[in-house]
Amino acid sequence: MYLLVNLLLSAINIYFYILIISVFMSWVPSIKESAFGQMISRITDPYLDIFRRFIPPIGMIDISPIVAIFTLSLASQGIITLAEYLL
Repeated sequence: MYLLVNLLLSAINIYFYILIISVFMSWVPSIKESAFGQMISRITDPYLDIFRRFIPPIGMIDISPIVAIFTLSLASQGIITLAEYLL
């Protein structure tokens, strides 16, 4: 059980950093269009698209990554709380 919880938390942590990289890459279009940028986009866009459907951009600023990262953090805390309760 500990292994599963640690694996889930590690995956969430890695995905968190990939989301941060995606946000920084959105500021530099040439990086976003590179092979590395397209790979990161393929990983993060399905998750971000969930939030983009409900949260429209404010002017030129897309705040959906902020909400997505916050939701990912809540999921991580939920897993920790659930693991403490069950174990």
